[in-house]
Amino acid sequence: MEEDPPTINKWDGNAVKNALDDATKSVMMNHICSKECFRLIDGRLIISSLAVGFSLFALAYDYLFPFPLSRSVLMLCVVCYFVMSAILTWHTSVVEKGTFATVLKEDPSHIDPSDVWSASSNIKRFDTVYHLTLTYKCGKTKQVKESSAALPIEKYFDVNGKLLYDRVSREVLKLRDSIINKMN
Repeated sequence: MEEDPPTINKWDGNAVKNALDDATKSVMMNHICSKECFRLIDGRLIISSLAVGFSLFALAYDYLFPFPLSRSVLMLCVVCYFVMSAILTWHTSVVEKGTFATVLKEDPSHIDPSDVWSASSNIKRFDTVYHLTLTYKCGKTKQVKESSAALPIEKYFDVNGKLLYDRVSREVLKLRDSIINKMN
C-alpha cells in the first residue's frame, strides 16, 4: 500500500471509504502491531453459517420427507433462519459498529492478555468527510481509550484519485499518539 497506493474514482463513496480503510489498516499493521485479530469476522461467519445450515437442513429434510410430512420442520427452520438473520443484523450494527480492523499487541512475556487496537469508520451518504475512530483496550486493566477524527476526503486523494498514503499515515499515527497520551 505504501509503495503503490491505489487510484480510485473520487466520486464513488464506497471506493473512497474502502481505500481509506485499507490505508488505515496498513498503517496499523506496520506501525502499531502486526498481528491481526479476526474475532469479529469469525463471529459473523459462524452466525451466517448457522443460518445457511438451517436452510440446508430444511432442504434436505423436505427432499427426504416431501411437503405435507415436513411442514413443521420447515416452519421451525424458517423461524430459526430469520432469528439467525436478526442476530447477524444485531452483530453487524451493535457489536461491530463499522469496525474494519482489529490488531493485537501481545505482551512480550505472554503472561498478560493482549492489548487490542481497533479502527472503525463511516462516511455519510453524499458527505465529503471520513470519520475515523481508533480504539485501544488494555489487556490487563480492560480500560478503553478512544480517539476520533473527521478527515476531509479531498486532503487524502490527489486530482487523479490517487491515495496520498503519507497523509493518511500521519493522521492515524496522530490518533494513536493521542490515545497513548490519554493513558499517561
